[in-house]
Amino acid sequence: MTRTVIESKTKTVVIGFDEPFCVIGERINPTGRKKLAAELEAGNFETVEKDAREQVACGAMVLDVNSGAVFTNKMAEDPRYADNNFVEPPLMKELVTRVQSVVDVPLCIDSSVPGALENGLAAAEGRPLLNSVTGEEERLELVLPLVKKYNVPVVAISNDDTGISPDPEVRFAVAKKIVERAADFGIPAHDIVVDPLVMPIGAMGTAGQQVFTLVRRLRDELGVNTTCGASNISFGLPNRHGVNAAFLPMAIAAGMTSAIMNPVRKVEMEAIRAANFLMNHDANGAEWIRFARVAEAVEGGKSFAEASAEAAAGGRAGGRSGGRAGRRARA
Repeated sequence: MTRTVIESKTKTVVIGFDEPFCVIGERINPTGRKKLAAELEAGNFETVEKDAREQVACGAMVLDVNSGAVFTNKMAEDPRYADNNFVEPPLMKELVTRVQSVVDVPLCIDSSVPGALENGLAAAEGRPLLNSVTGEEERLELVLPLVKKYNVPVVAISNDDTGISPDPEVRFAVAKKIVERAADFGIPAHDIVVDPLVMPIGAMGTAGQQVFTLVRRLRDELGVNTTCGASNISFGLPNRHGVNAAFLPMAIAAGMTSAIMNPVRKVEMEAIRAANFLMNHDANGAEWIRFARVAEAVEGGKSFAEASAEAAAGGRAGGRSGGRAGRRARA
């Protein structure tokens, strides 16, 4: 069975076909969050630290750390701030350091800027997940050497120089190309986590079916783990959390092994824990039973994060304790 190992300083998370579904918290991302972007521009990391704690309390096993879309207010004062290569690398280092100071879960280093990716890798303790590489030739040549240098797993997004294809056959071919190119660098398939790209169901009625079919093919033909931006499926729809909560267990049943998502949403987390139980990835329903009182606590006035933290007091769902990481090869 394919296993992708991600580590913090003291904890190990395994993404795999026979493992509990890996929840990757998406909240540390200023894109589309004007308040957070303004705080980061002012050197204020309070929301970042709060979001890190809250996501872990709610069940995130890995935290995505994204350093994009900041410093727009400073562009007029200093033209350097219009250059992401100037802005993102130091910010990524600070974000990783701040997050690691308040929680001890593995990280997913997320940026389109290679310098930011490397700064995040250098600052991260353990073995983070790198997000991401695509099938674009320039991106392959920039990111795959970093993956090899730091000996880390990487998210492979199924688009290339032609953009995002609505044809699932094309998206599968791009994923296959990335896996093959990674092998040329000595990167094994178990360190590739493919994002087959989830289209909005409101714009494409077959979007869900496409993803489920792609996930099965990626598992059976390429032997890779998979992830996605789970909320993309409900983009533009009312009651998005209801759609997401239906999509996630269906994706899990098809073989998807992780998702970048908002773990603070109670309905989605309940759906994932139920799916883990039904897929026999929760021995004797221990985690389901442990979190069964969360809904009652929320109805009684507690926040989902607070109730989840109390339920998790005996140990984190899906996580594995491990010795100190540090298996990365550094140049």
